Order: sequence, then C-alpha cells, then structure tokens
Amino acid sequence: MISVTEAQARLLQLATPLPSIELELAKAARHYLHGPLVSLRTQPAADLSAMDGFAVSSTEFPGPWHVIGESAAGRPFAGTLNSGEAVRIFTGGHVPAGADAILIQEDAARDDDQLSAVNGDALAYGRHVRKAGSDFSERDQILESGTLLEAGPIALAAMAGHGTVHVGRWPRVTIVATGDELMPPGADCSPAHIPSSNSPMLHTMLSSMPCEIADAGIIRDNLSELESRLRMLAQTSDIIVTTGGASVGDHDLVQTALFNIGADMDFWKVAMRPGKPIMAGKIGDTIVLGLPGNPSSAFVTAFLFLLPLVRHMAGAPAPFPELFEAPVAIALPAGGSRTEYLRAKVDDALITPFRAQDSGMVLPLSQSNALIVHETNAPAKPAGASVHYHRVA
Repeated sequence: MISVTEAQARLLQLATPLPSIELELAKAARHYLHGPLVSLRTQPAADLSAMDGFAVSSTEFPGPWHVIGESAAGRPFAGTLNSGEAVRIFTGGHVPAGADAILIQEDAARDDDQLSAVNGDALAYGRHVRKAGSDFSERDQILESGTLLEAGPIALAAMAGHGTVHVGRWPRVTIVATGDELMPPGADCSPAHIPSSNSPMLHTMLSSMPCEIADAGIIRDNLSELESRLRMLAQTSDIIVTTGGASVGDHDLVQTALFNIGADMDFWKVAMRPGKPIMAGKIGDTIVLGLPGNPSSAFVTAFLFLLPLVRHMAGAPAPFPELFEAPVAIALPAGGSRTEYLRAKVDDALITPFRAQDSGMVLPLSQSNALIVHETNAPAKPAGASVHYHRVA
C-alpha cells in the first residue's frame, strides 16, 4: 500500500490541466483563469461623486455658490466651474473641472440657483469624490492566472473592459455505479438489494465543481458488460469514476475489466481508513478512478482524490482541500497502520468525531461537516488536544 499523499501526487501526475478555451463572461463562472488578466481601462475613468449633492471648490466653503448646471451618471456637465459656481451632482456623476469636493445635499441649502452650506464644518479637499484610477488603472494586472472566476472576479473582469476570458476547459466526469445488489433510488428493494446512493452523492459533490457531469447508471457484475461499457465511456469522458467492485472478492470485477481493455493502472490500495481499495489508472487519455462501494468510503475517497483531480484538470493552482485545526471533544486512541478519516461535527469551539465510524453507515455521514485526519501511528490524543481536519460542508 502507498500513503494518501503519494497516491494523491501520483493521481495528479496522470493528468494535465485541460486546454484553454475562450468564454463570454456570463458563461465563465467557476472556471479557472488561464494566464493573468490585464485591465483594458482605468476605473473610475474620471473623478466621480460618491454622494448626491453639489460639486464645489472646497476653498470656497461655506459659499455662497451659484448653481449653473447638473451632472449625473452617464450625463456629465460639459463646462468648467469658475469661482463661486457649483453644479448639482448625483452619485456616479462626473465631478466637473474646477470642483474638488462634494457638498452633500443634507448639508446644503438651495434657494433657486443660490446655494450655501448649512453645516459649519470645513469641507475637505476630495470629500465624497472617487478619484480617477482609485480602483485600478489601464494595463494593471488585476487577476492572477488560476483565479477561480466567481462573482467578484467576473465583475472585475467586466469593469476592466473584458467581454471574454481565456479559461481552462471543464473536465467531463462520468459516474458509474457497479454491483448486482444496486437498485435505482426510489425503486422497491428486496432484502437482497440496496438503493444506489453513491451516484447521487457523487453527483451532488461534483455539482459545485468545475466539471461537466454524466451518469452512466448501474452496471451489473458482468465482466463483458463492464468491459464494453467502460471502453465506450472512455471515448467521451476525461474522468470515469466508478464505485464498487474495487476490492478482492469474486464479484469485484472492475479492476479485471480495466486490465482486459488495456487500461494502464497506476495504483491500487492506499493506506487509509475508510477507502483502502481505491485504484487509479488510464484508459488511453481518460483517467479512471475506482472508488470503494461503501458510502463513507466513496465519500472520503471522492473528497480526497476525485475533487482535487477535477480542480487540477480544470486549472486550479492548489487543488487539494485545506487543513484546519480544532480541539477534539473526546480522547482519540493511537493511530494505526493507516491514516484514518473520522467523520465529525465541528463548531466554533470543538470538533467531535462520531462514535459510529463504520464505512457502510450513512446517517453519521449525513450529519458530518468535517473529517478528522488521524495520521498513521499518531500518538493517542486526550480530549482538548488539537487535531487537523478538513471541512466537508
């Protein structure tokens, strides 16, 4: 068996980030930027008012001024202010030449075109003015390569003058459930069958990821069917993720099917609990990731391997989940020969592992928002000791 860290590194070595594509901004959400983005314009392009009021010269406070015009967003005042003159201005309006501050309307008294200040405080130079270039300037690098394009970066790219961006293509991920015991969710199950929970679980995990998702349904424990379906799916997928059939039983046929169709398998079995029988390899250019069938095992291995693989192929510079620290609510025994990932609940004060850690149990998994990382041969930890964990919700 190899360690989790080695297995993660070897998995990512099987794949390279996918080629760059150009997308309209509205279609680029949750893509990773390919190459740095440089601004095509200055923002603000001119001095703008941050408030409704009057554009004036701060040296002439408290007035009086003569109001000679109006400046609104998209409709600037065309002239220049001379001494004793003011312009009615609205938020986002261009500050005209000759003005350097905004007298807000709450502090102003206007009688027809005559204006004066009613607040005795001095009006500072630049008060309520958004200076040109205060956000960014033309030719500034505004986003780094590998930035995940969420709402803020998309808004920045648009304001910087871009209508399209070059991003990494999303990988096409196909989910495959295997096993004679599986029935579609919602179908009547005899005592010999169970609902197929891994596929909708993986679909949910992937739904917020930068990928396209396809579900190939359930493939029964039939070697020839597995071979033909996997061979076919490799033609349309960047990643095939299977659940079940990865262990060593007589009916665990996924690995045999992969070998029979010429897959180049890189590793099988990782020193972790749950999830030991995970395997990875390639069918041509397609990555195949075989996850265990037990739901908690499938969840943990998908979190640690599938999701980072998707991020990596989509162009993420740091694809692996972040580690956090918190005091543990109960004592933990010494670690064994495999790294353990304990389903747990973390709050503002403590992290509490569930007492039931059986990989086939779904109820504790549904209530977990964290995975405690209990390293190989780690010393026993008393209650209150600091532990590392991943956030999973």
